[in-house]
Amino acid sequence: MALCLLLAAAACSVNPYKTTNRSYKHQAAAYARVISQSPLPVGADSVPVPPYWAGTVNFNLRKPNFVIIHHTAQQSCPQTLETFTLTRTQVSAHYVICRDGTIHHMLNDYLRAWQAGVSKWGNITDVNSVSIGIELDNSGFEPFPDAQINSLLRLLSTLKTDYHIPASNFIGHGDIAPTRKDDPSAYFPWKILADHGFGLWYGDTTGITVPSGFSAVTALRLIGYDIQDSSAAALAFKRHFEQDTLKTWGGGDEKVLYMLYRGYE
Repeated sequence: MALCLLLAAAACSVNPYKTTNRSYKHQAAAYARVISQSPLPVGADSVPVPPYWAGTVNFNLRKPNFVIIHHTAQQSCPQTLETFTLTRTQVSAHYVICRDGTIHHMLNDYLRAWQAGVSKWGNITDVNSVSIGIELDNSGFEPFPDAQINSLLRLLSTLKTDYHIPASNFIGHGDIAPTRKDDPSAYFPWKILADHGFGLWYGDTTGITVPSGFSAVTALRLIGYDIQDSSAAALAFKRHFEQDTLKTWGGGDEKVLYMLYRGYE
């Protein structure tokens, strides 16, 4: 009887995203038609046009090489899902993970989400084109629940395996856009992720001596931070690796940076 009631409830439930899901399918189909077309020969008056097209047989889909983690800065998963299904917002992500651990896969991993915005990591200035965006339902002023982090770890394990993403390429929105963003917040447990192979970490700094001539700004740049505003980059580093939002910089910060920097030499 209980099973019958459950099936009846499922049959009667209405997907509130039925219309936007239809739009998703139409857009995906349009892109599929584009990539299935035979490339047209490019010609000009001074360039000979070939008599036929020769397509290579050696190709595959472009794959993501970074994972960018965000907090939503909103009040609920339904609010974030609505935000990502309104055309006027012009923002999206591949995944949204709710506080209870529910994972919404909103965009195929091979498609380009609009989640990184104006950002930079190392020499990469179009982060959206090489990354997967994961949004965690969190206001930015609260801890992240265990159920949510456990689901995130399972998802990251799948992504790392499927796309061979290096451990160093699991980073935060605040890392790639330090002058604009601070997510995920200082509550985010980066060390737990690093212990599972998602992101780098450092060892005990006791007894570590930073050599004279060590440049913190250069080290931040080599790790990947945009140092155009070095103070913002330093704050982003402290938030990520020390869960510290203080704007001061001291010897303890420099030791942590030095240990991480050595892993990039």
